[in-house]
Amino acid sequence: MPWLKITISVFVALYFLTVASVVFNVILENRNPVRTLAWIIVLVTIPLIGFVFYLYFGVNYRKNKMFSMKGLGDMKWLQYMSEDQKQLLQKSEFLKRRESVEVKKLMTLLLNNSKALLTRYNQVEILNNGEETFPALFKALLQARKFIHLEYYIIAEGSLATRLKEILLQKAAEGVEVRVIYDDVGSWSLSKPYLRELREAGIQIFPFLPVRFHHFANKANYRNHRKIAVIDGEVGFVGGLNIADRYMDGVAEIGVWRDTHLRVVGEVVTSLQVIFLIDWYFVRRELLLDKDEYLPYVRTEGNVVVQAVTSGPDSDWASIQQAYFTLINMAKKYVFISTPYFMPGETTLNCLKTAAMSGVDVRILLPHKSDSWLTHWCTRSFAEELLEAGVRIYWYQKGINHSKVIVVDGIVASVGTANMDLRSFEQNFEVSLIIYDREVVKRLAADFIEDLKVSSEGTIQRWKFRPKRNKVRESIARLFAPVL
Repeated sequence: MPWLKITISVFVALYFLTVASVVFNVILENRNPVRTLAWIIVLVTIPLIGFVFYLYFGVNYRKNKMFSMKGLGDMKWLQYMSEDQKQLLQKSEFLKRRESVEVKKLMTLLLNNSKALLTRYNQVEILNNGEETFPALFKALLQARKFIHLEYYIIAEGSLATRLKEILLQKAAEGVEVRVIYDDVGSWSLSKPYLRELREAGIQIFPFLPVRFHHFANKANYRNHRKIAVIDGEVGFVGGLNIADRYMDGVAEIGVWRDTHLRVVGEVVTSLQVIFLIDWYFVRRELLLDKDEYLPYVRTEGNVVVQAVTSGPDSDWASIQQAYFTLINMAKKYVFISTPYFMPGETTLNCLKTAAMSGVDVRILLPHKSDSWLTHWCTRSFAEELLEAGVRIYWYQKGINHSKVIVVDGIVASVGTANMDLRSFEQNFEVSLIIYDREVVKRLAADFIEDLKVSSEGTIQRWKFRPKRNKVRESIARLFAPVL
């Protein structure tokens, strides 16, 4: 029928005009040329599906300022404090130990790119795996007297989520304020009855950027990947573990779940609280940053110096990527990296290769098996050029290595939620604690060495002779690296 042909022709014309305008917009955004070309290829070569894929994952909300700080009240105090600390750094008043001088540039960078205030009076406890993390977390929650603030990428129903619900219901009945943020994509399976029971008890639990069919296109990307717990403004938790049974029990056919979390007491808890309250404003448009009861001044007998650095679409800078780059670049002796997903981008990749070729002992711990087929093969695609440059790569054999840890020269370390991939660097909301303390860093380095004992080291000689089918898988997966 003529009308049908006309309708199809009009639809096709409108579609190609739309794609052309999107391609033009992608070019004007001045992204990384590799990522720009990748998106153009996807849009042009995969009709309709490529366009939907772009809407879902490719829209650049950092440029569009979707996550504006407008309405957060007077945040000038944070600017003033960061400027004051930069002046103190210039006068060396923070630099009472030799190693502090060596990290002066890193401290200044984080004050500039994310207003990550230096906190000097802290205690840091390393929690390895779910067996140490969840008992410590639940104990702290049970001791709450005033408020509980939780923020997780994944809350998946099971024994851990059930125990969490029981504790939160108990504390709410005792008059404790409870606020929970969960990511709507990461916690997709969280049931309505679970949420309803919590809400009926007075617990404020809400999704971060809920995704619904009629408007999924502008919200499926830029997920909140943070894992933060703050109890009474006095105790905080942060690291790689979500609330799901696999973080305790492991994954069938893969093995145990290896992860690293931190329990912190002291001034840095206030930094974690500020991060949560900003995210709470995004979720609820409720301003709590101006209420003193949520920002108590907490000092401890500890003397661990910590900066809490964040990154996400609400920032003008890829702060954690810059932190990782600086950590690798400042290494003189060694840099140990543990990450489950490794798609670093050219800048970070060249930094690693340059460090290794300069004589720095660069070691990267990656999982032998992964919970994601595409990222698994994409990660492996970077191995050959790293091995050729002298980087030592280890494959964790006991299960999934999910820790996000960097240790440099025994003087500074990073522990947090950010993987070494472009999604963590540029798109997701992430948080990492940068720790300037020899004792804590020494323990993290020791844990890394212990993990190497149950890992196999790759060699360039063996790697070059891996099966051809693996090379093909790696090459295909590598094509998706800029958009994963």
